[in-house]
Amino acid sequence: MTESYVKKLSAILLDAITDKDPLVREQVCGALCALGEAQPEEALSACEEYLWQHEKVFPARGHRLAGELAHPYRTMILRAMETVVSGHISELRKDKARAIILLASSEMTRAKELVCDWQQAASNVLVAVGKRFISQVMEELLSKFQPGALPHYFVVQTLASLAASNVFGMVPFLTSILSTMLPMLGMAKHDTMRVAFCCVLQHFSESTLEYLANLDQAPDPTVRKDTFATDIFSAYDILFNHWLPSREAKLRLAVVEALGPMSHLLPSEKLEEQLPKLLPGVLALYKKHAETFHVSKSLGQILEAAVTVGSRTLEAQLDSLLAALHAQICVPVESSSPLVVSNQKEVLRCFTVLASCAPDRLLAFLLPKLDTNNERTRVGTLQVVRHVINSAASQMEVKKPFILSSMRLPLLDTNSKVKRAVVQVISAMAHHGYLEQPGGEAMVEYIVQQCALPPEMEPWKLGPDSEDLATDSVRAISISTLYLVSTTVDRMSDPALPRCCRQTTALPPGPLALPAQVPHTRALHGGADPALQEPGAPGPEEAGGGGRCLPRPVRQQRDPPFALRHNHETSASRGSRGAWWPLECLELPPVLRQTVSSNPYLGDGRGAAALRLLNVLHHSIHPSLGQRWATTIPLLLEHLDGCTEETLSQKEWEEKLLAFLRDTLAAASDNTWTCQLSLEMCRQLSCYDAEPQEKNFLYKCIGTTLGAASSKDMVRKQLQELLETARHQEETEREGLACCFGICAISHLDDVLAQLENFMRSDVFRKSTGIFNIFKDRSENEVEKLKSTVILCYGHVAAQAPRELVLAKVESDILRNIFQYFSTKVLGIKVETKDPALKLCLIQSVCMASQAICSSAQASSFHFSRKAELVAQMMEFIKAEPQDSLRTPIRKKAMLACTYLVPLDPALDEQVQVDMIHSCLHSVLPVPPEPEGEGDHQESLYLDTMHTLEEVLTSLLRRNMTPQGLQTMVEHLSPWIKSPRGHERVRALGLSACLLQYFLEHLHVSALVPFHNLGVLIGLFSPRCADLWPATRQEAVSCVYALLYLHLGYEGFSRDYRDDAIERLLTLKEGLAHPDPAILFHTCHSIAQIIAKRLPPEQLISLLLTMFEGLGDPDKNCSRAATVMINCLLKERGNMLLEKVPEIVSVLRSKLQETREEYVLQAARHSVYLLASQHCAAVVSSLLGSPLPFDSHTCILWRALAVEPGLTTQVLGLLLEKMSRDVPFKETRAFLLSSSPGRVATLLPLAATCALYEVMSVLASGPAVLELYPQLFTALLLRVGCTVGVVLPRTLQAKERRSAGSAPAPRSLEPCSSAVDALQAVLLRGGNEEVVQRMELEGGWRLLGTSAGHEEGVARLASAMAKFAGPRLPLVMKELVCTQSSAYEIQRVTSTGFLAELLSSSVADDLLLLEPLLHNLAARQKDPCASVRRLVLRGLANIASGSPDKVRAHGPQLLTAVIGGLDDRDDPHSLVALEAMVGLARLLDLAEPQDLRPLLLHVAIRIRPFFDSEKMELRSASIRLFGHLNKACHGGCADTFLEQVVGGLVPLLLHLRDPQAPVTSVSLQRARVGQARLTQGGSPDVPQACRFALRMSGPNLKCEQLAAALQQHLQDGRGLHFGEFLNCTCKLLMHHFPDLLGRLVSTSLFYFKSSWEDVRAAAPMLTGFLVLHVEAEHRPQVDLEQLTTALQLLLKDPAPLVRMKAAETLGRLVKFA
Repeated sequence: MTESYVKKLSAILLDAITDKDPLVREQVCGALCALGEAQPEEALSACEEYLWQHEKVFPARGHRLAGELAHPYRTMILRAMETVVSGHISELRKDKARAIILLASSEMTRAKELVCDWQQAASNVLVAVGKRFISQVMEELLSKFQPGALPHYFVVQTLASLAASNVFGMVPFLTSILSTMLPMLGMAKHDTMRVAFCCVLQHFSESTLEYLANLDQAPDPTVRKDTFATDIFSAYDILFNHWLPSREAKLRLAVVEALGPMSHLLPSEKLEEQLPKLLPGVLALYKKHAETFHVSKSLGQILEAAVTVGSRTLEAQLDSLLAALHAQICVPVESSSPLVVSNQKEVLRCFTVLASCAPDRLLAFLLPKLDTNNERTRVGTLQVVRHVINSAASQMEVKKPFILSSMRLPLLDTNSKVKRAVVQVISAMAHHGYLEQPGGEAMVEYIVQQCALPPEMEPWKLGPDSEDLATDSVRAISISTLYLVSTTVDRMSDPALPRCCRQTTALPPGPLALPAQVPHTRALHGGADPALQEPGAPGPEEAGGGGRCLPRPVRQQRDPPFALRHNHETSASRGSRGAWWPLECLELPPVLRQTVSSNPYLGDGRGAAALRLLNVLHHSIHPSLGQRWATTIPLLLEHLDGCTEETLSQKEWEEKLLAFLRDTLAAASDNTWTCQLSLEMCRQLSCYDAEPQEKNFLYKCIGTTLGAASSKDMVRKQLQELLETARHQEETEREGLACCFGICAISHLDDVLAQLENFMRSDVFRKSTGIFNIFKDRSENEVEKLKSTVILCYGHVAAQAPRELVLAKVESDILRNIFQYFSTKVLGIKVETKDPALKLCLIQSVCMASQAICSSAQASSFHFSRKAELVAQMMEFIKAEPQDSLRTPIRKKAMLACTYLVPLDPALDEQVQVDMIHSCLHSVLPVPPEPEGEGDHQESLYLDTMHTLEEVLTSLLRRNMTPQGLQTMVEHLSPWIKSPRGHERVRALGLSACLLQYFLEHLHVSALVPFHNLGVLIGLFSPRCADLWPATRQEAVSCVYALLYLHLGYEGFSRDYRDDAIERLLTLKEGLAHPDPAILFHTCHSIAQIIAKRLPPEQLISLLLTMFEGLGDPDKNCSRAATVMINCLLKERGNMLLEKVPEIVSVLRSKLQETREEYVLQAARHSVYLLASQHCAAVVSSLLGSPLPFDSHTCILWRALAVEPGLTTQVLGLLLEKMSRDVPFKETRAFLLSSSPGRVATLLPLAATCALYEVMSVLASGPAVLELYPQLFTALLLRVGCTVGVVLPRTLQAKERRSAGSAPAPRSLEPCSSAVDALQAVLLRGGNEEVVQRMELEGGWRLLGTSAGHEEGVARLASAMAKFAGPRLPLVMKELVCTQSSAYEIQRVTSTGFLAELLSSSVADDLLLLEPLLHNLAARQKDPCASVRRLVLRGLANIASGSPDKVRAHGPQLLTAVIGGLDDRDDPHSLVALEAMVGLARLLDLAEPQDLRPLLLHVAIRIRPFFDSEKMELRSASIRLFGHLNKACHGGCADTFLEQVVGGLVPLLLHLRDPQAPVTSVSLQRARVGQARLTQGGSPDVPQACRFALRMSGPNLKCEQLAAALQQHLQDGRGLHFGEFLNCTCKLLMHHFPDLLGRLVSTSLFYFKSSWEDVRAAAPMLTGFLVLHVEAEHRPQVDLEQLTTALQLLLKDPAPLVRMKAAETLGRLVKFA
């Protein structure tokens, strides 16, 4: 029986091994191992038989037939067998071992092809058995390892593994194995098999070496190395000569891995003979493999074997060996590649072997390598030297001087990697006594020098492209090495380090030191060195300088770095800037003196000195200049003397100098001299690259000189050279070059234009515009700068050239070329520039061209065809400018260009004008003002830009001097006038005032026409009289003043007519400047009075409507001013607005949403109150007609009606009537045809409900609410009930969705929420704030408005009313009792729920309401509505909370009614039964024992089916009630009830794993909320209920240990480890109640079919623990056949967790075997 049952369990588990889930398979494997732990041989036999029975193998994804088993599943079984064998190898019988060996051998060799996992698992089984039964395993393996036939791959692999795992057992077999295997080597044709043979040879060799190294422990100490020498050599011959040359990389690596250990077993003479071939063969593999670790490892073993036998042929191979190994050590090491690091270690090991046998040859090879400049070679060599010093210290002892001397060149290397390697070598030297040798002190000095490296010169701070070290710094490692050496090496001489440290203080200065000598220059200094002056040259006094003409400190002040860059070739050019003159350049001082003098106060007044020097040298310059200069130079000096550096106008001074130059050229009247002068000027341009201002002026001088030249060829040649050599990226230089072209164009217009045209067509320019060449010749930035220069040149040409000549060329030549090169076309696509400099140049050129046209005498007849194009381009520039800053003059200059373009013909289109106004305003007005402390340049730029904007707008208005034109301008300015930013408002009003004043000054009225938009314009400007910015107020008054006079002008008054009332506006400006708000708004009131007097009646409503718009003004002062003016107008003319009330209310409502300012709201309320006091019905009708939902401004207007108590009472009464006039909802067709709700709210009660809330939300409505409190409370409570689940009409639903996407309304229009809010308002105004607060804290208001929580919300409201509003309950109860017979079911539910909850409070008994309430509820027990019946039961149970002392008096009645609810047959969802169970649990503790005992058994039996109900609430309530029944039986449990306790034990334990499924049913949601409340805040949590029931059941089981364990593990709030708890409980049950085993197991079998996965998984888990802890003699209680069958079925369960637990339990059933 035992044997068969274990095999049966094993068979069941083995059938489950094919499970699709890997975790389940692992668990099955674990269960098999568990069976093997108890009965190893039986488990192994079962596995063996199963594998033999399923001998056939089918593909893992194929269809399984009888007797077939896929190899992945066979692998799992073999793994289990390996585990069992490994753990019980000592217990394994020989015959069973033999059977396992045969099975594993069969499994391993069954498939000829390789199936690695399966065959490897079988091989592992053989290896595990072979640790004890090596002979039997070898017998089986050798039977499959026969001569003449290639064995299976894994036979060879298993032999290798056995050799590694059982050295002493395996070596004795090696002789026979090798003799059999050697012929097979020649038969192996496939690389895979060859690799296996290589592996086995490697392991055989390693095992043999280990065996020989431990002969004292070996079973046969007579084994010698020469025993295997012949066979190993034969194998070596095949591997080396036949397999190593293979093309397969894996085979070559396998061969070389085997050759290493094999070399130690070769005969000495054979090894000596083979070394000349072996070593080159292995070295050749370095070139064939990227990963060379295995090659280096094998090479090291071969070298060790050669050295061991004292090989003489090794010396001949040293050169090639050293070269190959050195190449390997020089390979850079990557930290991410561990094989590379390991390879270097093996290579260094080879060097160690070579150092021990041939130190001289090694050093002779290595040391010369240190002299190379290659970084990798030097670093690798240093690494080998360091390793040899450490590993071959004895051999290197006599070589210390040579090694030290070879370090001379590495010490000079500056590469950081080399430095690191040198420091590491020195560290090794220090520990082996090298530094005590001669030359050792240099090593220490080197380290000290590296320690002294400054941090900024560290190699790790180099750029990312540097090849230097990026990890640890040389300085850091040097410091560490120096510290290590000084603290660990005792042999070093003590004075060495201090002496070296002293040497570091004598390091040479860094590279920033100045040179020792600076080259001398031949220079002329006025009066400083007379020996260098020409004979007859004037001294300092004659030059007029008195020693100050060219002072020596000038050079030092202006350009100190010149001391580093000065040389004799540039002394002349540099000297010109510092007033140093070379003798050979004396014939050309005018150029230099003019330039130096352009900044005359620099260099201690160099300008005056330069002029005086020119005056002295005039004879050397030109003989005709003396008389002219004698007159002009003193005038220039006089001008300088009359100014200071601060007062001198640079522009005026340069004009004077250019005039002086023109006068000089005219006086000389020498074309040759002029040409030579221009050439020399051009040559000097490069000398002024660092002085842009002076270079700019030099360009002007060149232009002036070229203008005076008569040689056109020379002029064009010089212009071409200037274009080619100029630095176009410099703005000042571009400007200077353009000025040069402009000045030259005065005399040579055609030549200049032709030269510009030729330059643009030249290769220099054309190559830069191609899509391919643009990246070859010039960068994109350089091209843009080049274009900027050319475009700017055209502009200056247009500005400077004669007007009569330029007008004919402005479009055809100038503008055409400008636009051609501003917008480049690449492949036909227009590419706009992003370069601001290019934009500025274009704008400036357009301005100059436009000015030239405007200033021409023929401008009026000129048709400018490119005008629209230019305007569009300017608009693009303006739009592209940022609105948050004003940093460049682009927008100013663009608008200025527009100003010049607007007057020209043809006129612009209307849309173009609109775009121009819009773009200009949006570009300038938003610019924030500069903070205080900014430079004057920014302020000047802003003022100029604003003035330019004013000119643009005025020029546009000038072309349309009509009211419509004025209206257009104001419409554009209107958004800026209302802007929330003050600086935008003041700018906009300033522009408006200017435009209005211009319009008024140029007004010409030919006929009397009305000024139809006067009210709108005044309504726009008048509120700005109270603007926060004083300047804005003044501008606003000016605008109103101008508008009123414009109105008079259109009415026919003359321009000089003055109206007294209007003139008062000017005197009111003083009040507007006052900061006191009272004075300010009083002034606004006075302004409104003036406006009211002069405004025509037909303009009144437009003025009011416009002012209403001002209520939302972001400026609070303006908004207040609007309210003041509106109230003034309503007060004066309100009696005229009866027909306008709906319009006014509508406008107020629409405008109030734009502001939330309190003063605006107060003004609006006051306005509505004023209207309602005169036209109450009209106002209320208008408000009720407002669209739903009421928005915030409508709500404000409603609240305005609650200010006066009499009016409030009237409004409340009217709204109550309207709310009850219509039905609360209408049922849709969908509701009538189906059971799903489909109720739509009616509009009138909904609107009245919302209005009630708004009116009652005002504190002043309190007296009216108190008067109608019972009616309001009852009506609104029932209104809440009627609107639960009621939806809005579709039109309002869509409106709600749209409003949710934008600005949300103050409150939701949802019908139920509106009623809840109104009910809250009744409570607040009725003085019951505590009720509202309690409901809010408990979430009652939220529950009240939901279908699932409405009943709970009503109950919480009743509880709060009972606690805080008890005196009001009798009247409220009276009103509610009248609704108990309502036709609306929901109203009966609401009223019953409220009355039922009152019983949970003692106030019901205190107010003598208990008996009436019980009577009323008892009468509703037969209500057709299940919800009403359920609430009745809840109310009866509530007595346990409100009046517990009354329970005993009414006990039988209460218990009968509640228990009767368990048998309610008309409730398909058992919700009444659920309420009955919850209520009964509350009453049990208070009822009389004699009333309870007859009922306990009946109740327990009645609720038992609910334990496994599909509804979680029913499970929870029934289980919790079961716990209360157990609690009631404590101390006197009858045997009949004890049976119920035992019967409930298994369900309670298993339902601890009950899933917490979400509730989808509304009824169940309502039940869950109610149950949570009735269980003192606990949720309907089945596991928690099980905890309680188990704790209560413990004492009734009469086992103190079990009861204590249940109490310990199942405390509420404590985490539960289910497996640990179940294990403990089952242990105690089986210890104290072993006779219950059969009953418990049979009960748990029922749950094997549970619909919940966790419970299904817990059931076998419970069974397994019961079996685990019961004694074997109780096995007869369990039907093992039934249990095993059930578990076997669970192994096919769809849930993996269930299958895992079933497999685990099956493993434990071995106890019954």
